[in-house]
Amino acid sequence: MPLELVTLRCLKDNYAYLLHSDAGTVLIDAPEAMPVLTELEARGWGLDAILLTHHHDDHIQAVPDIVAATGARVIGAAADAHRLPPLDVRVAPGEPLEVLGEAVEVIDVSGHTVGHVAFHFPASAMAFTADSLMALGSGRLFEGDPAMMWDSLSRLNALPGDTLICSGHDYCAGNGAFALSVDADNPDLHDRLAAIAEARSPCAPATLAEERATNPFLRISALRGPLGMEGQDDAAVFARLRRMKDEF
Repeated sequence: MPLELVTLRCLKDNYAYLLHSDAGTVLIDAPEAMPVLTELEARGWGLDAILLTHHHDDHIQAVPDIVAATGARVIGAAADAHRLPPLDVRVAPGEPLEVLGEAVEVIDVSGHTVGHVAFHFPASAMAFTADSLMALGSGRLFEGDPAMMWDSLSRLNALPGDTLICSGHDYCAGNGAFALSVDADNPDLHDRLAAIAEARSPCAPATLAEERATNPFLRISALRGPLGMEGQDDAAVFARLRRMKDEF
């Protein structure tokens, strides 16, 4: 049976996620303690582990309070351990990891930061991508370069289309406006934004198939011509889009 997913709104626009099964409960990222602890209490759940995607404060700052309240173990990337809260389990891309009885793929998605990882649960068709592949967008490049981020997005884009992409923020207003500015003739994009506006569909999570159809950073082939970049490679088109979004 797929794991049960609970999406939590935290801080101003962060998402955190609880995953639950008969084997226990885990949290992906820890922006704020109160929404997490309140939800756990309401559902009568304990917390076994916290999986951290990257070191930015708005993804880790509540770890000490949540660990103090629940005793949860902390799991994060070995490459980023020097910038994360103390880790009980250090993981690396390609190494085996099991969470709640499921095999989990740890994917290097460096770009937003170096050492950023995503957690892919193939059996439950979910990927926790935080600030790499985001709803209708991609993360700003604070440490990596465009080629690095394009490689990361390409790894995520190779997952099955029904994979639920659980990203780290609700940036749908800004991301949607930018998407329209470069892909205005895309009917799938108009339909998705209308559904979000009418609250018929959440901003996130969304399936990878939805992101492929509406996220400009995954629509490189469709946008290469309109951007006047015929003959240039995918990474160059991505870099142009990323610069345009930064200036939007």
